[in-house]
Amino acid sequence: MEPALPSLMAGPGAESLLERAYIDALERVDDMEETRARILDAAYEQFCRMGIQRSTMEDVARRAGVSRITVYRRFATKDTLVEQVVRREFRRYFDQFLIDIEQAETAADRVVLGFVSSLRAIRRNPLIGGLIAAEPDQVVASMISDGGRTLATVRQFVAGQLRREQRAGNVSGDLDTDLVAELMVRISASFLAIPSHLIDLDDDEQLAAVARRFLVPMLEPPTAPPPA
Repeated sequence: MEPALPSLMAGPGAESLLERAYIDALERVDDMEETRARILDAAYEQFCRMGIQRSTMEDVARRAGVSRITVYRRFATKDTLVEQVVRREFRRYFDQFLIDIEQAETAADRVVLGFVSSLRAIRRNPLIGGLIAAEPDQVVASMISDGGRTLATVRQFVAGQLRREQRAGNVSGDLDTDLVAELMVRISASFLAIPSHLIDLDDDEQLAAVARRFLVPMLEPPTAPPPA
């Protein structure tokens, strides 16, 4: 049985893989030495083609055109290699998210594009999307068994984007950015983890319509009740 995103979780006091990918994206970290990058590319292709469970370090070395020792010098164990491959894919997700929302002219448009981009990037990723499709129950378990840290990391990312909108004067300064980000992330996560029989998650136009109807209104803080 394939593990489903095993490296999203972390032990007590340790950063999760998703947290590290998020930090890498924010800080524009780029420490890819050529051989290391080649091994990660080969591992990604190998895992997508054969699955993680059926792939060995020897398979990755052969696909990368390097020796097995070279692979082990950079990744001490297969688990470490898997974690780094998945981490890089999530880093690419965060990077693409930022690129996608730059195409929008308004805060509302950025919310819509961000929602559609997020679901598309993860569902269509051959490795991560494949694991979600193969083991949805394990994905849900991985999301809830880490004390909410995985969701909190993505919420932090989205809340940061909403605060940028506030500083630019695009949304109200009274908006509770953390709460709105929490709701948006939980909605997105539920679509990823649990199949929908009402919404075609591969239809970008339908997803955009859902975002405009239900997510964009969250950008408006609640109206205070009139004085008695």
